Amino acid sequence: MKRETLLDLEALLRVPYVDPYGEFDLSPDGKRVAFSWNPDGQWEIFTLPLDRPSAPNQITIGSGAKFVPRWSPDGSRIAYVFDLDGGELYDIFIYDLSTGEHQNLTPDTDDAIQPGTCWSPDGQWIAFASDRSGCFDTYIMPASGGTARRVLDHHYPDWEIRWSPDGYWLSVVAETKGQDYGTFIVPLEEGEAIQVSQSGEPICAKDARWSPDSQRIAFSSDHHDRFDIGLYEISSGEITWITKGGGDWENPIWSPDGNKLACTFSQGPSTSVVVKEIEQGTETHYQVEPGVHYRPQFTSDGEHLVFIFDNPRHPPDLWLLSLRDGGLRRLSDSLPVPLRQANFVMPREVSYPSLDGEDVPALLYSPPHEERVDHKKEDPLPPGIVNIHGGPNWLSQITWDPLTQHMISRGWTVLAPNYRGSTGFGRAWQLANRFDFGGGETQDVVAGADYLVREGLADTSRIAVTGRSHGGYLTMTSLTQYPDRWAVGSAVVPFLNWFTAHANSREDLQHWDRENFGDPEENHDLWYERSPYFFLDRIVVPVQLICGAHDPRCPASESTQARDELLAQGKEVDFVLYHDEGHSFLKTENQVDAKLRRVTFLARVLEQGF
Repeated sequence: MKRETLLDLEALLRVPYVDPYGEFDLSPDGKRVAFSWNPDGQWEIFTLPLDRPSAPNQITIGSGAKFVPRWSPDGSRIAYVFDLDGGELYDIFIYDLSTGEHQNLTPDTDDAIQPGTCWSPDGQWIAFASDRSGCFDTYIMPASGGTARRVLDHHYPDWEIRWSPDGYWLSVVAETKGQDYGTFIVPLEEGEAIQVSQSGEPICAKDARWSPDSQRIAFSSDHHDRFDIGLYEISSGEITWITKGGGDWENPIWSPDGNKLACTFSQGPSTSVVVKEIEQGTETHYQVEPGVHYRPQFTSDGEHLVFIFDNPRHPPDLWLLSLRDGGLRRLSDSLPVPLRQANFVMPREVSYPSLDGEDVPALLYSPPHEERVDHKKEDPLPPGIVNIHGGPNWLSQITWDPLTQHMISRGWTVLAPNYRGSTGFGRAWQLANRFDFGGGETQDVVAGADYLVREGLADTSRIAVTGRSHGGYLTMTSLTQYPDRWAVGSAVVPFLNWFTAHANSREDLQHWDRENFGDPEENHDLWYERSPYFFLDRIVVPVQLICGAHDPRCPASESTQARDELLAQGKEVDFVLYHDEGHSFLKTENQVDAKLRRVTFLARVLEQGF
C-alpha cells in the first residue's frame, strides 16, 4: 500500500464517540439530551441542547467511567452510574443541576448493579437491579438515599427496569430460559408479578416500554423466529402483533400521544429507524447511511426523533430527525476535521459454506487494489484476518471500527463471520450453538479462513485469527482444533477453561452457562472437550493474550493460567494485563495501547519478509 494511505491507528482510536449501548436520555421538556461521551479519553456525562448547535456541557469529572444518564421527571436532577475500574460494580449517583452536587446513593457497597436505573413518575424513588442477595433482583430506594426494598425475587437475573407512567407498575426484563428474555409486570402495592405470555405460555420478550396511558407495553420478541413488535394489554393479557417478519424489529418507543411507535429495523448487519402509525399500520423508514441506528427516542412534542448512528465512516454520534420533512442533523460531532476525507472502507455482505456445509453470513473488508504499488498478477496475495465478534449473542455489523480500518489500510483482508450463535439472522441460527460451544461455531470461523484462500482474497500462509470475549474463546478453539490454518492468533479478554471461568464468574453469568451449556458435573466431558486450555499443546503459532485485572465476565486468571502453561510448553506467547481495566476497556489510553500491541504482534508475523 502507498504509505500515505496507511491510516494512523492511534489517531483513529483517539476519536471520541457517544456510548451507543448504555443509552442517552431526553429531558422532560424536550430541550436537552444527556449522554455519555469520551472526548478526553474518559467516559463522562454531558448535556446538549436540541434546538441549536452548541458545545456539549460536561457535568461530571474525576476518576472512573460514568454511563446511562436518566433525567428526573421534573428535569432538576440526573441519575447516572459510576464504574471505578471496569469491574462493573456500579454505584448510582444523582446530580443536582441547581447546586452542581453529586450524591452517591450506594456508597460502601460491594454488590454489582445493572447500569440501567429508573425514576418513579413522582421523582421520589429509583428502581435498579442488584445482586446483593446473590442474584440480580429488582429493588426500589428513595431518590434521596436510604434503604432499598426488594420488589421482585424470581431467581432470574433482572436486566432492565421501567416504571409505568401512572406509578403503579414496573416492567422488568430478565434473562430466563435458554437465551430468552422475559418481561415481567410487577405491581408495587400488592399482587404477583405477571410474565408476558401468549396462549398461557411465557414467551421471549425484551425492550419493554410503557404506553403513555400505562395500559399497554410494547416489546420485541422472536416468538415467530425474527424479532417482531408486540403490544401487551395489561388488563386482558392479550398481545397484538404490529409487525410480521421480514427482518428484526426492536427497541420500540411510544410517541407522546400514544398513536405511533418508533423502533429499529434490521436485515442482518445494517439497521434503519422506523415510525409506525399504530391504527393505520403504515410505516416510514429513515436511514442516515447504511450502518447502525440505536434506540430512537421521541422528543416531548412528538415532532422529532433522537438516535445514535455509526458506520465505518462515522463514529457513534447523536442525530436529530425531523418527522415533518425527514431532515437530519448531527447533534454531537466526534470525527476530527483531518479524518473526514480518510479512505474508510465499507464492507460487503458475503456468505460461505462452513466445514459441515452450513451457510455462514459474514462481512468482508477488502483493501482497495488500485492503491497497491506496481500491482501485477504475480504480486503476493495479502494477509487475511478472521475477526470474531463476542457475545456470542451479538453480531458483526456495519459499524465504526478503527482497528479494522487500520488493518485494511495495511493491505490486509478482514473477514468478520456471523457464526452460528449470532443474532440478527433468526432464532434458529442464534440457538444453533446452544450446548455446542466450541463446536459448529469454531467450524464456521475456520471455514472463513478457507473462504479467503479459496476466493483468492488472502495468502494461505498468512492468515490470523483474533477476537475478544467469546471471540477470544473461539480464537483459542480455532488455534487448538485447527492449528494448521493459522499463522498467528490474538485473543482479547478470552476464557479458555469452562470449569474455572464458570466457577469464577458472577451468578448471572453462571445462570447463562447452565442454561446454554449444561451443568459442569453432568456435562463434564463436553465441558472438557470444548475447553482449549486442555489442548494448548496443539498450538503451533505465536499467541497473544490480552486481559483486564477486574474482568467479571472472563476473569484474567483464564489468561494467566494459559500463559503459564504455554510458556511451560516452550510456546511463543505475548501476554498483556491491564491492572486498571475490566472486560470492556474504559480508558482510551489503554484502548490505544492494547490495539497498537495487537496489530504490532500480528504484523510481525503477517508482514515478515514482505
